[in-house]
Amino acid sequence: DTEGLLRIKEENQKHYRRAQRHQEKKEKIQRHNRRLGDLVEKKTYDLKTQYEHLANLRRTHILELTSVIFPIEEVKTSMRDPADVSSESDNAMTSSTVSKLAEARRTTYLSGRWVCDDHNGDTSISITGPWIILPNNGDYSAYYNWVEEKKTTQGPDMEHNNPAHTISAALCYATQLVNTLSLILDVNLPKKLCNRQVKTAGDHEFCGENLSRHRFTRAVKKLNANILHLCFSQHVNLDLLHPLHTLRNLMYLVSPDTENLGR
Repeated sequence: DTEGLLRIKEENQKHYRRAQRHQEKKEKIQRHNRRLGDLVEKKTYDLKTQYEHLANLRRTHILELTSVIFPIEEVKTSMRDPADVSSESDNAMTSSTVSKLAEARRTTYLSGRWVCDDHNGDTSISITGPWIILPNNGDYSAYYNWVEEKKTTQGPDMEHNNPAHTISAALCYATQLVNTLSLILDVNLPKKLCNRQVKTAGDHEFCGENLSRHRFTRAVKKLNANILHLCFSQHVNLDLLHPLHTLRNLMYLVSPDTENLGR
């Protein structure tokens, strides 16, 4: 029994020394983990700082781009509210009639159906200059009519100020701006739109003439989808966006008031 007790004591001493070594190793691993945790926290802070610096740099580039090359502004029109005009001419008009006139003014017939548009007739959005504007409600029927007239009219088109040219130019500039913004923001666009006019068919959008209604509508939808995708990526207020308001959505995106621009 005495010999057995001595063997057990020796084994216990070995286990105790081994436990001490394991404890030292555990403490060493804990110190190493704390150092790694501090390093990760510092690297995370540095990365966050770099992201903020990059966002500010992107924001500066975008604001410079949209103020010098692609200025987007709201152009006021001189149209008066028919409800106001009618109420001035007839003081006996009821409030219900005035409200109906105001409601009719905010309604637009677009693509075979009536849609509500609060900005209808009040303003337009211009890009690169006050003479290049797009309809607020997304009604590009002037372009379709121009294409139909070109099919039946022979000879060169000398009317450079017609709405079709304005719409085509505005959409072409908007496409160029969106493609440039995607590069600055490092955001991949869901739809491919090319703003170069080359010989290969289908490689240019809005820059060429006589686009069919189907191709034109398809290109506009792709452009609107890209703009909305950029707006979503920069956390633009969703209440401000409308799927048909091409330049207005773009204006909200590059506005200095957009807090997350450049993220």
